[in-house]
Amino acid sequence: MRTAVLICPGRGTYTKTELGSLTRFPDAKLLAHFDARRSVLNQETLTALDSAATYSVSKHTRGDNASALIYACTLGDALSLKDIEITAVTGNSMGWYSALACAGALTPENGFEVVNTMGTLMQQSLIGGQIIHPFLGENWLPNPRRKAELLRLAAEINTRPDHTLTLSIDLGGMLVLAGNEAGLKAFESAVPPEQSRFPMRLANHAAFHTTLQAPVAAQGRAQLPAALFQQPQKPLIDGRGSIWWPGATKTDQLHAYTLGHQVTEPYDFTAAIRTAAREFAPDLFIIPGPGTTLGGAVAQSLILANHQHLASKQDFQTRQAQNPLVISMGLPEQRAMVT
Repeated sequence: MRTAVLICPGRGTYTKTELGSLTRFPDAKLLAHFDARRSVLNQETLTALDSAATYSVSKHTRGDNASALIYACTLGDALSLKDIEITAVTGNSMGWYSALACAGALTPENGFEVVNTMGTLMQQSLIGGQIIHPFLGENWLPNPRRKAELLRLAAEINTRPDHTLTLSIDLGGMLVLAGNEAGLKAFESAVPPEQSRFPMRLANHAAFHTTLQAPVAAQGRAQLPAALFQQPQKPLIDGRGSIWWPGATKTDQLHAYTLGHQVTEPYDFTAAIRTAAREFAPDLFIIPGPGTTLGGAVAQSLILANHQHLASKQDFQTRQAQNPLVISMGLPEQRAMVT
């Protein structure tokens, strides 16, 4: 049986091409439970959102909608895997909540409560925003100097009066920065455009993984008790690259991390993938859930970790063509390899 690390995607992965994804959800009773919980909260059901005739950026990217949609798509894909041994689970940003459920540290129902509550709280506050910018060129050759330059620029902007700008997510070959409007604008005006789309503002995203989210984290702790959490059934790799082991996890500490550090401190996705590669050396890295945008960040993180001597985009593409290492379940031909 092939081994795999499961990598749960975060916000921004459910786009117009993902409409209808929940039609393949394998557990109708569980999906009905999610819809019922949404109805009680006077929120549009996931089924209604997913079956909409057209995709709406203003509706489908809202935190109170996108988070729960992505969680359900991810969980459904994880339940659909066949003849795959999951050796560890990780995720990017909001994907950490999905990872908790996929690893068994939250039941599917409790995972939904966590992700829907936090997505709703984020949307209600919508403190600050996020911007994404690459530090790797289009060939994905490691470039630590460029990364350091961009982080120094962000740090300098953050010292200016009334400007806030800090690292939000270390995302493979890209940096996600978060801050207030003044900080984001200062960065946009300071860097030359790259690859015809960067720097890119992320619609309906708050300043996730920064101290600006401390009020949201406090609300989350007040609404989501530690009793929701249990021992993971699979090793969990968090946004520091640290591992939470089955049978050895203090669930109150996992609760505190999830609704504390994970919300208010930078999320190091690159470190999580490095840990996954070096500690578990799986046959596959499987990305469930909607969209395929996380595949590039996973590949870049593997290159930065020099996993299996991968050193460039060409190396990775050659490997994928011969014997795929990264499987995006949003791609039908790759999904068929693992379901």
